[in-house]
Parts: sequence; C-alpha cells; structure tokens
Amino acid sequence: MSVKFEISFAKTVRLNGGLAILLKDTDSELPAGAASADPANVFAKAARIARFTAKGLSSLDIVAPEGAPVDRIMVIGTGRAKELNAHDWMKLGGAAAARMIRNVDKAAIFIDMPGAEAGGSAAADFALGMLLRAYSFDTYKTKKSDDEDKNGAQKSVKVTIVTPNVAAAKKLFAASEAIAGGVILARDLVNEPPNVLGPVEFAAKAKALEKLGVEVEILTEREMRRLGMGALLGVAQGSVRPPRLVIMQWKGGKPKEKPVAFIGKGVVFDTGGISIKPAAGMEDMKGDMGGAAAVTGLMHTLAARGAKVNAIGVIGLVENMPDGNAQRPGDIVTSMSGQTIEIVNTDAEGRLVLCDALWYTNDRFKPQFMINLATLTGAILVALGNLQAGLFSNDDQLANQLTAAGLVTNERLWRMPLGKDYDKMIDSKFADMKNTGGRYAGSITAAQFIKRFVQETPWAHLDIAGTAMGSAQDEINQSWGSGFGVRLLDELVRENYES
Repeated sequence: MSVKFEISFAKTVRLNGGLAILLKDTDSELPAGAASADPANVFAKAARIARFTAKGLSSLDIVAPEGAPVDRIMVIGTGRAKELNAHDWMKLGGAAAARMIRNVDKAAIFIDMPGAEAGGSAAADFALGMLLRAYSFDTYKTKKSDDEDKNGAQKSVKVTIVTPNVAAAKKLFAASEAIAGGVILARDLVNEPPNVLGPVEFAAKAKALEKLGVEVEILTEREMRRLGMGALLGVAQGSVRPPRLVIMQWKGGKPKEKPVAFIGKGVVFDTGGISIKPAAGMEDMKGDMGGAAAVTGLMHTLAARGAKVNAIGVIGLVENMPDGNAQRPGDIVTSMSGQTIEIVNTDAEGRLVLCDALWYTNDRFKPQFMINLATLTGAILVALGNLQAGLFSNDDQLANQLTAAGLVTNERLWRMPLGKDYDKMIDSKFADMKNTGGRYAGSITAAQFIKRFVQETPWAHLDIAGTAMGSAQDEINQSWGSGFGVRLLDELVRENYES
C-alpha cells in the first residue's frame, strides 16, 4: 500500500483524536509527551500488564485510552536513548511509519524523552526513516485490498513531530527529503520490469535530473563506437535495444575544483549472453543495473540538497542478450584504453561495461577519485552474504572514508584484497587480458580487471550484488530494490568533499 507522509515539526501540538506516538527509553518512568497525550497515565497500568520494558523497537498499543485527547496511543521503546545514533533514529522512524500505514489519517509524534532530549538532527533522521519505510512499489498492481483507495490514489497521513528544535529540524529535514528522493529513485529503477526499462528508457530517467540543475549528456552507439568503446559495445551487440552512456554533471563546487566521480554498471537485463544463466532466478537479473541506479539516485540527492561539490555520474547502459549477433566466448575486443580483452565468459559482462566507462571518465574529467558501483559477482554473496558490500580500492584514504561512511549510514562495506598474484589470474594467451579468472576468487579477479583501467587515480570498486537487490528487509526498507549506495556516497561527499 502506497502512503505519503506529510511531515511537519512543531514545539507543541493540540491533540484532537488520531494517533499519538510516544517514545520511551528504559531509564525513564514515563514516555515522551505523556502529559499531553496520556493525562490519566493509562500507560503505567498497560505497561505493567504487558510487561513492556521499552526495549529497542518494541511497542505498546493502547486503543481508546481513558481520559486521553487522542483515539490511540502507541508507545515505542528506544532502549537507552542516550546511546542512539543517527541510524537508530531512522529505524525508530521506520518502526513508527510501519504502525501508521493502515487506519491512520493523522498522528502526533513525541520524541523528546525525559532526560534524553532529541536534537534537530534526531528529528530529521526520524523523519527520514519514515519516508524510506513508506516506500512501496505497486505500480503494476491492479487489485487493491479492502482498505486501499479503489482509484489507486496514494494515501496521505499528516504527521506532526513535536520537538523544541523546530528550526534545526526543518533545515536538516530538507536534506533528508533530498536523500529520500534519491533512494526512492534508485529503488524505482531497480524494481521496474525489464520490458519497461531498457537502456533508452533508463537514459531518459537520468535526463529528467536536468530539472534539478544536473547537466546530462547521452552518448549513442555511434558516438561510443567513434570513441573506441569496444568492450561496452560488445556486451550490447546481442540486443535489439541500443546501448547508451549517460554523463551527469552537478556543478555545486568551485569553478576550477576537480570533480568527484561515480560510475555505475547498468545492465538493464542480463541473460548471461551465450554463456547463458540457469533459468531459475533469472528474472532477478532486471536488477543488474543496481550500480547505475545508485549513481543516478546519488546525483538526484546531491542536486536536490544543493551539495557544494562538483560531481560526475557516468552510467553505462546495455542489455546482455544471446541472439545471432551476440558476443561469443573466444572473441577478442579492444577497449577504449586500447587494451585488448579475450572474452572467455559472456556472463562476465559488467566489468566490460565499467572498463570503458571508467576510462572515459578518467580521461575526460581528471577527477579527484573514481568510485564504481556494480552488481558484479555472485562470489561476493558467497563471501559476505547480503549484509555488506565488497570494497576494493587502490587508495587507503578513500577506502577508510568509505568504510566510515558505511558505519554511519549502516550501508556497510568490507574491504577485500587486491594483489599481483590475483592479477595474474586474468592474463590471457591471446590478448592483454581475459574477462574472468574463473570460479575461485571471482570477486577479486573482477576487481583486478577493473583496476587495469583506472591508472593512478584514487579508485574504489563496490560490489553490491548482495545489497542492491533482494537484501535483508529492515525498519527502513521493505523493498526488493534497496537503493543501496545513495546514502553511503552522500555521507562520503558530505563529510569529506564539500567546499
């Protein structure tokens, strides 16, 4: 069910029906807002009967509380409130949103607990969690449940978050809305069916960022051929849908300041080509453009919040299909860099898209660093599951900054090794390299392949195969497409690269 939260902030609120959500930590006797929402202290008896201890994310629901100015009180436990970090506040917001999706038209939320006042950043993080939890991709559902609008209209819930830090909360929430917009855009792109979202259609979605002030260029097959992008074009040659390379520029920094660059793999559907994948689960390969989705969502966020940075987003968009013109195992292609690649497996296609996109970005823009995101290998799932993404880098400072950003946003990264011995595994008898080193160390040899196209520029490769789609659901995400990477990279830029 699709829900829109109309969120505002106020120092006080006049309660007249609806839902009151009160946060409570384990160290206080009463929850936040108890004097206003529960003057008869119904909570005390209800908590005793339910043995409610305010453990983190636990809840106590009180319907039609006696003597209260509201129809319902929901108390949500925080654990020790003084120990909450930004992500904890987001999770609390998501937990609150989950309890408001049905049968609620308006709500007042009290977040300042006795002895643990929530600041403006906590209020904004709480609200961001609500926005992310409210997301639902139901575009193609025609049947509605009994409590949904039969005309398909989005349900709207008016929410007032009560906090003494109204000015700070409003200012920070503007950035939170920009982040939510970017994450939701990325989720939408990953969730769209592949018959709807091909390379041309994806490029049009990126082009729409021009309304936010992003400069967008779209290179066609002819232009890429002129540039010598034989690796990327080789992947696309089996599909009737033409490839695209999209270049997005956000110029929010100083005019002559070097940009930061983000590159995304955008295989809108991946059959594996001639090295075709097994049929079971192939439908999930509509999400093989999760890296490009994250880069597009990030560029939305940076522009929407007016980030003071010059940023480049480049996405290579192709479809990998097995028709009579498809690339064959044994083919040798020439990349934009001039390096030749023996194709030993057409299902190792994402790195072929990235190598030309990375070389183009580096050659044209001379960025401070390059970070690429890709749903690249099943091997990273074997190593890390779907709870962390793999991080490969040639630069310790950039790797440390990314790791720190992941801890803040809970989009966590685990650094994986690179080395000459792994690099030798992709040497070819017939060309400069082959596009896969085989089953063992599959994620590492894929990263070693990409590394050959970044030269000396600080670079990081994020293998998000386990986190961009089908990742573990939690308080702020119930979607198959997670939007992983948008909040992570926005935090990286915010903390380290804005002027």
